[in-house]
Amino acid sequence: MSTSSSDPSAWLPTTRAEMDALGWDRADIVFVTGDAYVDHPSFAMAILGRVLEREGFRVAILAQPDWRSKDAWTELGPPRLFWAVSAGNMDSMINHYTANKKRRNADAYSPGGAIGLRPDRPTPVYAQRCREACKDVPVVIGGVEASLRRIAHFDYWSETVRPSMLVSSKADLLAYGMGERTIVEIARRLDGGASVHDLRSLRSVAYLLGKNEELALPTYDLQRSDGRDVMLPSYELVQHDMRAFADMTRLLHHETNPWSGRRLVQEHGARRVVINPPDLPLSPCELDACHELPYTRRPHPRYHDPIPAWTTIKDSVQIMRGCFGGCTFCSITMHQGRAIQSRTEGSILRELEQVAKDPDFKGHVSDLGGPTANMWQMKCTKPEVEAICRRLSCVHPTVCKLLDTSHAPTVRLMQKARAIPGIERVHIASGIRMDLARGEERYLDELVQHHVGGHLKVAPEHVSDRVLTKMKKPAQKTFEEFDEAFREASQRAGKDQYLVPYFIASHPGSTTEDMIELAIFLKEHGYKPRQVQDFIPAPMDIATCMYFTGLDPMTMEPVDTVTKLRDRKVQRALLQFFAPENWFVVRKALIDHGRKDLIGRGKQCLIPEHPPKEAREARRKAAKDSVEDSMSGAEPRPRAGYRRASRTRGSGRGARSKVRPEKRHRDDVRE
Repeated sequence: MSTSSSDPSAWLPTTRAEMDALGWDRADIVFVTGDAYVDHPSFAMAILGRVLEREGFRVAILAQPDWRSKDAWTELGPPRLFWAVSAGNMDSMINHYTANKKRRNADAYSPGGAIGLRPDRPTPVYAQRCREACKDVPVVIGGVEASLRRIAHFDYWSETVRPSMLVSSKADLLAYGMGERTIVEIARRLDGGASVHDLRSLRSVAYLLGKNEELALPTYDLQRSDGRDVMLPSYELVQHDMRAFADMTRLLHHETNPWSGRRLVQEHGARRVVINPPDLPLSPCELDACHELPYTRRPHPRYHDPIPAWTTIKDSVQIMRGCFGGCTFCSITMHQGRAIQSRTEGSILRELEQVAKDPDFKGHVSDLGGPTANMWQMKCTKPEVEAICRRLSCVHPTVCKLLDTSHAPTVRLMQKARAIPGIERVHIASGIRMDLARGEERYLDELVQHHVGGHLKVAPEHVSDRVLTKMKKPAQKTFEEFDEAFREASQRAGKDQYLVPYFIASHPGSTTEDMIELAIFLKEHGYKPRQVQDFIPAPMDIATCMYFTGLDPMTMEPVDTVTKLRDRKVQRALLQFFAPENWFVVRKALIDHGRKDLIGRGKQCLIPEHPPKEAREARRKAAKDSVEDSMSGAEPRPRAGYRRASRTRGSGRGARSKVRPEKRHRDDVRE
């Protein structure tokens, strides 16, 4: 690992001049990305580029190109084998916009946090520029944005059902998931003379079948799959039929087991999108090999301003990927998979030693984790059962009895990590899965004594068990039990430490009454959350299906959903009832729901009887801004959601029919 060099040759080339300096006439693969180029294994372009480099391929990085013309593409030159296109590490729409559809004022994956360096939904835009630069070179799209849009999907920002991104991008192939094994196999086959058509036999890829093409029999290893294809409801049908959309979601999620999942087919007009089963998980040795490549662990020297995302994770070490939690609002399992893929202890310790030798390292490892801090090396104890299991969560509604939940390996790793010379402290910042850790006294003692800097992040998400069930999260008592266990461990350590719980507002199933209940809980326990998560319906998530259709796709039962921005603001305000600027919103919500008893001076009251000065000032400012917007001719911001139709029995469109909204002004672009 070269950590101090400022020589561009230590990185993968990003310009024609850098390629010339390496003596390249052209690259084999050009990786087009919406992120700034950071050569760190936490960034997709780095880990995929280095994996391809290890296999002998020449890889160039076209990072955050000006998409308004093909000039950046033609200047770098067409690759010999294929263009690899990704929007970046994070979904571009969530990166660009808040839950209220307002433009964010910073992009963590751009130098200096600058915005505007990539378009909304960059994948199809970049793919089009690839075609313009050289129409004969195959285009392969991938990354989080493409993975979560491999089938027809609800798009929160335009309030429409959009087709598979294969349709909008006109790409030759879509590679979903983390992609190391897939992208190497694509490169090998094309290098060996195979055509793009020949790549359709790979796992973890999707493609668009031609109008007159026949669907070939699968040639990948079927493992324990019965070999039959699963026909999803068509794109045209799911646009308008809520029950069909829910059926599509359920079928998709039940075919995500890499050992037994079946091929999916969805009609898009006269063509068909074909999605092969997910790739098998990487072995520990394969994952080690991906992380032990010659990363500089730094942004490319072309950047003069810091890149916020790198600043946050530069001294962190990933120990695993994947999550078997199956939370309905989370996209991790749809991209990284449900099986936990763990690195070996030796590989992790070697990377920590490298970090400790960095001259710029200050002695503190910022994180030792992954999607969750305490799932490392956890797996099913019966592989033959895991291979045919169709359960969407290993821990909900209860922890599976076949799941090995021992924290002993993690405890040993933590002990060895902080013993490495040069490391003063190892923080755990990934968050703890409470239902797995609450009964692990040894783990909690180790965590509290050595790895918690005064507070620990946890995610109970809500206090209503009914809402938690819709989230596939543990019951409320789990948080209370973990809280008690954490306090006891802190007392044993002689430390005054506390939990920082995260909660979600406006999740499907959560009503204003539920949020009032949550506000009462926060008041009773002295919590004042400064960071609040607003539910954002990400493509393909189960919770997104609930939001759009008003149905739980697993049970087809009706689910109340909050779709209007003004109602979502009420739920957020109740989470931060203590903020003076929320006084008027909270007061109205309490009165409307018969809870005047929570207004006043009583110990149980959420807000005082009279508005504080800050509340009046905030309301005046909001009114002033509204008047200025109207005088300046600014277009009013559209309201999110659909009007509720009357609920009727036997409706072919589900518990909530979609009523077409009036023509709306277009929001600031995003995705």
